[in-house]
Amino acid sequence: MARDLAAETLAHLGLRLHPDKTRIVCLRKGNEGFDFLGFHHRMVAHPNNRRYYYLHKWPSERAMASIRAKVKDRTRRSRASWDLDTVIEDLNPVLRGWGAYFRFGNSARKFHTLDSYVHFRLARLASEKIGKSGRSWTRRFDYGWFTSIGVHRLTGTVRYWTANA
Repeated sequence: MARDLAAETLAHLGLRLHPDKTRIVCLRKGNEGFDFLGFHHRMVAHPNNRRYYYLHKWPSERAMASIRAKVKDRTRRSRASWDLDTVIEDLNPVLRGWGAYFRFGNSARKFHTLDSYVHFRLARLASEKIGKSGRSWTRRFDYGWFTSIGVHRLTGTVRYWTANA
């Protein structure tokens, strides 16, 4: 019934539902969610009162895999001969654009995960540049170094909607 109503409404706009991509999900109490436009949507219980559920959205696994692949490509070992500022200039527009799209919602955890991954990749690249191997980079290229080199940070850029907005 819901699928028929959606198909009828979309037909007036000249659109149609794709049978392989369209499914009906039950969002009650966070049983399952769905991916739409790069976001994963799911009902999540209120942290203080488990009787209330709210629809939350965050970057889907496919979106996370896509941005990790882009970061990996821009920080590959073959770029160890490049100046680190040049690598960061190439990387920042990608991070800024991805973050601008996904900052609306409940993306803070995913942003922190991605910031950690970018830190790891850049520290590894910097270690390669100076000829160090192993995990010694964890002490040399710490959080202070990461914040000082000018990489666009995603953590802290999430914008939450207010009820009256």
